[in-house]
Amino acid sequence: MMGYYLIRALTWLIYKMPRRVLYFHSDLLFIIMYHFVRYRRDVVNSNLANSFPEKTKKQRDEIAVKYFHHLCDCLFETLYFDRITNEEVLKRVKFLNPELANQYMAQGRQLIVLMGHYNNWECFNNWGLHTTHRSYAIYKKLRNSAFEKFYIHLRSRFGSFPLERAMTFRQLMDDSKAEIPSLSLFLVDQTPRAFDIQYWTPFLNQETAVLVGPEKVACKLNTVVVFGRTRKVKRGFYEVDLVLITDNAKQCKKFEITEKSTRLLEELIVENPEFWLWSHRKWKHVRSEIEKGKEVNEKVEKVLIPYPTL
Repeated sequence: MMGYYLIRALTWLIYKMPRRVLYFHSDLLFIIMYHFVRYRRDVVNSNLANSFPEKTKKQRDEIAVKYFHHLCDCLFETLYFDRITNEEVLKRVKFLNPELANQYMAQGRQLIVLMGHYNNWECFNNWGLHTTHRSYAIYKKLRNSAFEKFYIHLRSRFGSFPLERAMTFRQLMDDSKAEIPSLSLFLVDQTPRAFDIQYWTPFLNQETAVLVGPEKVACKLNTVVVFGRTRKVKRGFYEVDLVLITDNAKQCKKFEITEKSTRLLEELIVENPEFWLWSHRKWKHVRSEIEKGKEVNEKVEKVLIPYPTL
């Protein structure tokens, strides 16, 4: 586990830096990442071209430059937040209306908060400082054990419980039976696996496979669902505004919650595109190919002769 302790040592060094020195290093990293390493430049340029065909190449290049600056800031900020105090994190990351969530939890309700990879999402795990109720940060297990341990530590620093995605429904069901109110934070713009795709919708001018797991959990448990609308005030300072989607998930039409949260995220991205995760391979699934593959599988299943039982 030496890697984990090396990361923690690095976070200590970064935290001790004056803020101007920290962002000076971020600017240096931008030069290396953008101009020399050219980290996923092709992916970013392709995503921007497909998402904003109405913009000129110069305009999209400007967005790309701003995006890589922001990405480097996010890396240093995330490491910095490993050592930040409660008082400082409350100044740097503000929930503008925490009462919206707390009033429902005071009634014994469970909440699901939907957010995207927009602004610095790792900074929003300080929700535990705004409530006396239980809160979960839903995550996908990482292959690297050192980073896995680091992010679990980071996401639990301010009172939230990191909850692995595969265990989410069982935990929330147990809480529901025990009448334990809670808030669970989901990142909804992750790409579903090909065999899990159940819903497509236009998103940033492209037919997009959308994750529906959070909606399924919300509907089965009849939770309150809100969207976390985030804003970058300046380097290292963010705000979150909670927007109610529904307080009766079970009564929503199929995919209604998913569609509403997708539209809210899209509005944020269109307004300030440089703060979304453009280096993510969001559109690796093509609808025509996925549906063609399903048709082939269905035909194969129809003609297969069952193996005789003895």
